Amino acid sequence: MPDWMDEAKNLAGEHADVVDKGLDEGEQFAENKTGGKFNSEIEGADNQAESFLGVDDQGNQGNQN
Repeated sequence: MPDWMDEAKNLAGEHADVVDKGLDEGEQFAENKTGGKFNSEIEGADNQAESFLGVDDQGNQGNQN
């Protein structure tokens, strides 16, 4: 994995609450723009991003080492 990706994951872990809030806002924005037609796909992408960054739905850092 490139160094910048490791750094992004580290920063996300340090600021998990902010990351989770941003992902949730992005998810809501996308759902509103698509009229709810792709909610399951959008939610799946949100879950994958949270998993990759090591944060959960409450903005807590998970154990991703």
